[in-house]
Amino acid sequence: MSWEEWNSMAIDKVYVLGAGAIGSVYGAFLSKNADVTLVGNKAHIEAIRARGLRLVGEVRKCFLPKADLRIGEIPPRTLILLTTKAHDSASAVKQIASMLRDDTVIIILQNGIGNERVVEEIAIGIEVLRGLTTMAAELEEPGKVRVWKGSTILAKGDAAEDVAALFNECGLETRVSEKINSEIWGKLALNCVINPLTALFRVRNVDITSESLKWVRHEIVRECFAVAKAERADPEFGSADIDSKIRGYTNFSSMCQDVMKGKKTEIEFLNGKVVKLAQKHGISTPVNQTMTCLTKFLEERTSGVPRKD
Repeated sequence: MSWEEWNSMAIDKVYVLGAGAIGSVYGAFLSKNADVTLVGNKAHIEAIRARGLRLVGEVRKCFLPKADLRIGEIPPRTLILLTTKAHDSASAVKQIASMLRDDTVIIILQNGIGNERVVEEIAIGIEVLRGLTTMAAELEEPGKVRVWKGSTILAKGDAAEDVAALFNECGLETRVSEKINSEIWGKLALNCVINPLTALFRVRNVDITSESLKWVRHEIVRECFAVAKAERADPEFGSADIDSKIRGYTNFSSMCQDVMKGKKTEIEFLNGKVVKLAQKHGISTPVNQTMTCLTKFLEERTSGVPRKD
C-alpha cells in the first residue's frame, strides 16, 4: 500500500504499547474517536477491564478502552504508540516485529534521545516517528491515573499530519515540527534537570526550583546545550526558561516514581546519554556525569540489584 493510499484512509486501530501512566492518558483520549487497546502490566489491565480507566486531576473522567496483556495481531492501518520505558523499547518491539505491516506506524513517546534508532533497527521499513509530550501523569493505583495537561509534538514524516489530526480531534493538542532535533534537545535538558534531582531527593518537580539548587540546574542545562550545539541542534530556550517551566510542574517525575517503586530508571537515556555524546565531541560534562553516577547508586540501594553498566 502506498503512503498516498494510507493517507486517504482513517487510522483503523491504535495500540498503546507499554500503557503505564502517560500511555494510559493518551489511550484514554484517543478512545474517544478510535479503536484503542492499552497493552500493559497485569494489575493495571485487569483493573481497566473491571472498572474502566479513571483519570483524575486536570481531567476527571472514566474511559472504557480495550485492554490486553499483549498484541495478538496488527490489522491494516495500525498506529502503535510506544510508551514503554526507553530501556524496554527493543524487547517490546521485538515481540511484535513479525506482525508489523508496511502501513503500520510507530510513534515513540518516551524520554531520552536516540530512541527511534533502536526501534528502526528492529522495525525495518516501518514509519517510525519521534514524539514529545509536555503532559505529566502519575499512576496512583491500577486503573487510576492523575493527569496534568500539556501538548504533543511530532516529528515531520509521511504519516505525521494524519496522526496529528487524530490526536487533535481527540482533544490532544498536537503539532508537527520541522525542527524536532532541537525540540528533543530542549526536552532532554529539561528532563536532565528534573528527573535525577527529584529522584535523589524524592520530591515533586516544583521543589527543585529552590535557590540552593540553581547552580546545579543551570550547569546541567549549560552542559546539555554545549553537547546539543556539537550535535547541530539549537534549543530555543535557556536555563531561566527551564526554571520557569519547572515552577509549573507539581507532579512527581517519572524517574522519582521509578525510584520510589524500586524500578530501573532511564538515567542512561538522559544524563548518561549526554555524557556519552559529550565524550565523542571532547566536551566536559562533570555535573551530568555526577547525576548519572548518583542515580545509578540510588537504583542499587532501592532495587537491591547492583548496576554493572
